Amino acid sequence: MNNPFIELGIRHDIVNAISELGFENPTPIQEQSIPVLLTGSNDFVGLAQTGTGKTAAFGLPLLELLDFEENHPQALVLCPTRELCLQIANDINNYAKKMNNVHVVAVYGGASISDQLRQIRRGVQIVVATPGRMLDIINRKAIDFSQVKYVVLDEADEMLNMGFQEDIDNILSTTPDEKKTWLFSATMPAEVRRIAKKYMDNPFELTMGTKNTGNANIEHEYYVVRARDKYAAFKRIVDNNPEIFGIVFCRTKIETQEIAEALIKDGYNADSLHGDLSQQQRDKVMKRYRERSLQLLIATDVAARGIDVNDVTHVINYSLPDEIENYTHRSGRTARAGKTGVSIAIVNSKELGKIRQIERVIGKKFIKAEIPSGFDVCEKQLFALVHKVHNVEVNESQIEQYIPRIMDEFAELSKEEIIKRFASLEFNRFLEYYQNAPDLNAPADDFRSREGAAQGDRFNRDGMRSEYTRLFINLGSVDEFNRGDLLGYICNNAKITGRNVGKIDVKGVYSFFEVVNADVDNVMNNFKGIDFKGRPVRIEISGEGVSSSNRGGGGGRREGGYQKREGGYRGDRREGGERRETSFAGAGANSGGGFRDFSGKRREDRPERRKRF
Repeated sequence: MNNPFIELGIRHDIVNAISELGFENPTPIQEQSIPVLLTGSNDFVGLAQTGTGKTAAFGLPLLELLDFEENHPQALVLCPTRELCLQIANDINNYAKKMNNVHVVAVYGGASISDQLRQIRRGVQIVVATPGRMLDIINRKAIDFSQVKYVVLDEADEMLNMGFQEDIDNILSTTPDEKKTWLFSATMPAEVRRIAKKYMDNPFELTMGTKNTGNANIEHEYYVVRARDKYAAFKRIVDNNPEIFGIVFCRTKIETQEIAEALIKDGYNADSLHGDLSQQQRDKVMKRYRERSLQLLIATDVAARGIDVNDVTHVINYSLPDEIENYTHRSGRTARAGKTGVSIAIVNSKELGKIRQIERVIGKKFIKAEIPSGFDVCEKQLFALVHKVHNVEVNESQIEQYIPRIMDEFAELSKEEIIKRFASLEFNRFLEYYQNAPDLNAPADDFRSREGAAQGDRFNRDGMRSEYTRLFINLGSVDEFNRGDLLGYICNNAKITGRNVGKIDVKGVYSFFEVVNADVDNVMNNFKGIDFKGRPVRIEISGEGVSSSNRGGGGGRREGGYQKREGGYRGDRREGGERRETSFAGAGANSGGGFRDFSGKRREDRPERRKRF
């Protein structure tokens, strides 16, 4: 019986290589796309979720179609982040390990450009690149794409979200018109549809599942909590899943760093991954995570793109993404290669509308879950310990010499007493910590009756209590602010932590941002007398949608009424496909106690962490 990949048209030496990698049967996207791409005669659009094997879907056909006797660029693969760039290059090299003279170069920011140029000069057939660094090399006239036959746009939706439209245009202008373009994406927003129309001629389109929907093997849950209880609720969810191996998504680099540092302080086996880390630091964090010496990876959306780690059990949305489509990418980090996983969202009551929006996009309902009680967590941890003891592998030869002394020590104890004492070693810690633990669940409705209008709480139009106040600031994209820059600017001047800032909406000459109610006066007072490039910075409480006031000398305003420049504002980007967000030190994270240590000890031997300014 022939190997299924041979029946698709892949030759034996490549099939032997991928068989050693554990490839047994093609995934649906591979089974449907490989025969089409092997013809080499079509432009192609493939829509499939992350974790479905898209790299092999285009990587295997490239190895079949290219002439590896020639040492010039014949294929260009563009992707949004350096992690994904490295992953794709490594995968293609693994597929080709039984072939001769295959040269693949990964081109990305954050690494030595001279090393990458040296590899290109030695000869290369496949270039895998992030747009920023690739454009840099093209501008140096260090590479010739005049003979490129195939261009692959992987994670096209994310490249456009990150503002790479212009860079992609400039890169593809250096390639021949007769090339074939293959576009792969997890979602198909209008921007991706436009790029397909611009670069392709009557492409073959393949959609696996319903457009923009999520992986059917992922269970989606949400927890409703008050803003002040968010971190404590997050820790309780983690403690209630003793075997968790997860990725935790935050909205900004500041929040990512703060959450990671708070978790480490509380004894959790965690670390952060975001764009302000050097390539060496990122590689070190990812090495620890892949080796499972980390149990929680705290990451931003951009940094986590391209993370392909097996057996991720949970994705936790500490903050929901600003773009609904990004939820699909986040949740796709789990349930890869046909496995199951859980995607969790921790929200406050005013974000329930966003949960409903996500449900419509992914085509699947969320399950409303309850934050477990302290007793529930203790019970879960106890039986996790019992299960671990029951299944531990005994090294008979090594333990044998100690058995007589152990038996003497326990001679006066019954079997039942010994079991109780072993179980209590772990159980007592949780029992003490969670004794009298409060209920952290916030009501998803009837917020007025639960919280009490007499306390002066704000309510939205649905009668729900608002944890945040929306503020206006007279700075925007024309002042070269993106969301990350503005977050840092607000935190630095208002002396507040990034965790207390909600949604940021950057417009042309002004912006809106949310802060927790308790910090409104603090923000207003600390911004008094602040200038930006010679003009006073004005902060005002925003109205619902329309503000016609003329306070502070400004003209009447209508939210969203300013004309957006064509193409939108594109913030500065880091090389390697990441937006630059200036990082400012906010107030320290409220760790809230806790002691969970997945490795069995506190990590007091950690190297000095990178300082933020």
